[in-house]
Amino acid sequence: MTDENIINKIKDTLQSKVIEITNPAPRRIFVKVNRENLLETVKFLKEQFSFTHLSTITGVDKGENFEVLYHFANEFSVVTIRILTPRAEPKIPSICEIIPGAILYERELPDMFGIIVENIPDSRTLLLPDGWPQGAYPLRKDWKYERPPEIIPGEE
Repeated sequence: MTDENIINKIKDTLQSKVIEITNPAPRRIFVKVNRENLLETVKFLKEQFSFTHLSTITGVDKGENFEVLYHFANEFSVVTIRILTPRAEPKIPSICEIIPGAILYERELPDMFGIIVENIPDSRTLLLPDGWPQGAYPLRKDWKYERPPEIIPGEE
């Protein structure tokens, strides 16, 4: 299966649901869709091309929006699904119903970016320690780290 075959089938099936599709390098395909079309796109890629290996879900703070990237692989190619969610209402649907292993990556998004993952089976904090300040998201561009005062045992 070539990149061109995958791209053409995505275009033919999903049609207007695809905002943009690019092929920046051999075996790399980027598919940009609206967040409302995420589940349908993931399901299509899984069923039609066996994109069952989710390498990771990552986020990028783009200022007014967050971009969420889902990196899928099969034996032929790596497809990255890209969606935008507004900073004012950062919500995305969970893909765990289609790809159960997505749960760990989806649990990182609220911790690191404050992105709400709707219908996630387990929404507990994954990475941040107990007592982490509410509303402090380390991967947002506006987050400022304030180093706690250093305590040296034996000194007053």
